[in-house]
Amino acid sequence: MYYKTWPYRFFSFFNHLLLLGTAVLCMLPLWHTLALSLSGRAPANANRVGLIPIDFTFDAYQKTLANPDFLQALSIAFQRTFLGTVFGMLIIFLAAYPLSRTASVFRSRTYYSWFFIITLLFSGGLIPTYIVVQKLGLMNSIWALILPSAVNVWLLILMMSFFRNVPKELEEAALMDGAGQFRILFTIFLPISMPAVATLSLFTMVHHWNSWFDGLIYITKAEKYPLSTFLQTILVQIDTSQLSSAGRDLENISNKTVKAAQIFIGALPILAVYPFLQKYFVKGVVLGAIKE
Repeated sequence: MYYKTWPYRFFSFFNHLLLLGTAVLCMLPLWHTLALSLSGRAPANANRVGLIPIDFTFDAYQKTLANPDFLQALSIAFQRTFLGTVFGMLIIFLAAYPLSRTASVFRSRTYYSWFFIITLLFSGGLIPTYIVVQKLGLMNSIWALILPSAVNVWLLILMMSFFRNVPKELEEAALMDGAGQFRILFTIFLPISMPAVATLSLFTMVHHWNSWFDGLIYITKAEKYPLSTFLQTILVQIDTSQLSSAGRDLENISNKTVKAAQIFIGALPILAVYPFLQKYFVKGVVLGAIKE
């Protein structure tokens, strides 16, 4: 009966209206970028493009997809996101499982938990981290982009909360059947915790895909930049040489439309993945905070 009252209906209506308005405001910049990338040179340079393309053309996308520097950066970004997500989530699984056990099962649990929490509160600093990466010979390699941020302690804590909600009876039954700890983890805990796995994987993917600063300090060769760092060099540092636009191309297209096309293509993979993980997202965020 509570959900049928007028106060609740009034609140629900304005709540949905507010969320809809917020969603539209979040989508407008991306929609403008798409419209700009599909517009001609003259209206783009004159800043006449709003939410609808003017002088509709795919020239900017043709130029972008024909740019070997952009394709190389896109490939490195895919490699980094895939390896970083798999490697990072594997470490989180292997660390969260024993730390989610009680002190009677894992006696050193408290000490290891504090070890991770201290790293969450205090970081090593930019310069010491740079020196470590340099001394290990990881400069200009993809592992320099993955290993320093491989262990996300905040995601580790969330995974621990999910594992603690798994019924103990399932683990006890598996132990009685002779299953080892690795088999219990990968055949019982992970399938049950799929909402958490999908949510944390999405967080990890977005981090690796959007991270640009580490590529700027650990990679000194432009041809080894990931996509986010590549876009930063042409948008913030205004390094237009990486656009690879010949003079005759600039007569038909604008650097603004090329940049817009590159930005939209860079945002497209995450937009494509999110709908498949959306059904796990809300459930994955909420369940870890509930203890039955």
